[in-house]
Amino acid sequence: MNTFVYKQFYDKVGQRNGWDFSKLNVITEGALWEFEQEVAARCTKSDLLLDIGTGGGERLLSLADAALLLVGIDHSFPMIRAANANLEKAKKPNVRFLHMDAENLRFPSGFFQIAACRQSHFDAGQVANVLAQGGIFLTQQVGERDKNNLTQAFGRGQHGGNGDGVLKDRYVSELAEAGFTDIRSFEYDAAEYYESFEDLVFLLKHTPIIPDFGENDDDFDILHHFIEEHQTDKGIKTNSHRFMITAVLSSG
Repeated sequence: MNTFVYKQFYDKVGQRNGWDFSKLNVITEGALWEFEQEVAARCTKSDLLLDIGTGGGERLLSLADAALLLVGIDHSFPMIRAANANLEKAKKPNVRFLHMDAENLRFPSGFFQIAACRQSHFDAGQVANVLAQGGIFLTQQVGERDKNNLTQAFGRGQHGGNGDGVLKDRYVSELAEAGFTDIRSFEYDAAEYYESFEDLVFLLKHTPIIPDFGENDDDFDILHHFIEEHQTDKGIKTNSHRFMITAVLSSG
């Protein structure tokens, strides 16, 4: 999915759902971490935290007690509107949401102690500019093997046939070039079990896993056949491939 098409899709999801997947009935087995817990564990109560690609802000709001000030940014106006609506309900006075592009972070140099990016685009140089020396950056991204049986069934997927590890290696290289050190990467490939046909439709309609899902005449026939093949006692089985990178901005 090219950048322009993805942005159109992302705006559409923001208007109707934010980035809220709490409605999904899914069991995950084998995940090695919870990203928000990893971020919280690296925060102190005096830190300023930047969340890049915050979506509807649901996950950042869950971290409100971990830092002094939390700022979520997103390039999508609909997502930021959803985030501010969620903020009004949550009543967290130390959280802010701003419309901003990840490639043009308009903050003072060294403003944040922690920066995080969950399954969204980031620019390593821009992150380095707004982090204080010794600041920590964490990102979780979708790996190339994610939903492998689904992408095989549909003959298309969000990574467009990229080889395993290509995205992780690119990000590690970009972070090193931007001045980060102590760069560490982790990954897991967990089993996922979705309860129903409706859960899978919601997932595929609100993510780019299968580009343009529902617009091809035979998409729902393919999905029904997929469910027949992958139905188990625990649910409809697929997988969740994730990688995480942590890095420290060099103080030298």
